[in-house]
Amino acid sequence: MKHFLTLADYSKTEILEIIDLAIKIKKETKEKIFKKYMPTKTLAMIFEKSSTRTRVSFETGIYQLGGVGLFLSSNDIQLGRGEPISDTSRVISSMCDIIMIRNDSQKELKEFASYSKVPVINGLTDKFHPVQLMADYLTIIEHNKEKDLKVAYIGDGNNMTHSWLMLASKLGFDLNIATPKGYEVDQDILEQALKFAKISGAKIKTFYDPKDAIKDVSVVTTDTWVSMGQEDEKAKRLKDFKGFMVDTKLMKLAKEDAIFLHCLPAYREYEVSSEIFEKYSDIIFNEAENRLHAQKGIMVYLDRLRDTKD
Repeated sequence: MKHFLTLADYSKTEILEIIDLAIKIKKETKEKIFKKYMPTKTLAMIFEKSSTRTRVSFETGIYQLGGVGLFLSSNDIQLGRGEPISDTSRVISSMCDIIMIRNDSQKELKEFASYSKVPVINGLTDKFHPVQLMADYLTIIEHNKEKDLKVAYIGDGNNMTHSWLMLASKLGFDLNIATPKGYEVDQDILEQALKFAKISGAKIKTFYDPKDAIKDVSVVTTDTWVSMGQEDEKAKRLKDFKGFMVDTKLMKLAKEDAIFLHCLPAYREYEVSSEIFEKYSDIIFNEAENRLHAQKGIMVYLDRLRDTKD
C-alpha cells in the first residue's frame, strides 16, 4: 500500500508525476471542468490538530473529485481515548477509500498507516508537512523559478524545514537553512537528506546567520516561530529569533526577482514584516490555494495506484 507520509518515500519521478497531475487538475478547475476522478470515494479526515487550510482544501478537493469527505475530530472517534491505533486504523480503512491525518506524532501516523487497508496522507505531524511542500513547489513552477532553483528557509528547524530538506534532496535543487542556535533541524533527518542529495545533486547548507543563507537565492520562505502547542515558549522564542524576521533589508540580499513564500498563518512583524508580506501577498495566497490543487493531485495519484494494485 502506497501512503503519503513523507517525501522521503517518493522518487523525483513520482513527485513530478503528482505535480503534473495537480497542474492538469488545476487547469481544469479554472476552466470550470470538474472531472469525477474519484466518484463515490470517501475521504476520512482525522484532525487531532485544528487547521483552516487543511480542512477546507481536503474537504473541497474530494468533493470536486466526485467523492465525499468525513471530518473526524478527536472528540468524534476513539483514537487516543483507549482504543489502540491499530484497531481504529483497521475499522476506518475498512469503510473509507482514503484517509488524511493531522496529528502531533509522525510515529503514530506511521503506525496507523501500517494497519490501514487504504492510502494514508500526512496532513501535518511534528516531523513533516509534505502536502504543503507539494503546494509550494507547484507555486514555484507557476512563477517560473524551478530552473536553477535555490531556496532559503529562514526560521525554526521544524516540520516545514524537514519537508524542505526532503523536497530539495529528492528533486536536486539547492537549499540554504538558517536557524538560531538551539533550533536546528533534526540531525537524523538532515543526514537522510544529505544521503539523497548525493544521488540528486542537491546542495544543502545550514547557517546560523540568515544573511548568509539568503544571499542570491531565487525563493525565500519561512514559518511561524511559535507553532500550536508552543505558546508557553513565546517570550523566549521571540528573543531567540531576533534578527530572523524576513524584512525588506534581508530580502534585498536575495536575487532581485526572488519570490517569498509562507505556509500561513503568518504573524506580521515576527517571522515576516508587514511590508514584505503585502508585497508578496498575491503569491502567498496563490500558494495557499494551491493546497487544494496539489492535494487533489495526491489523492488521485494514490487512488489510481490502489486501483491498479486491486
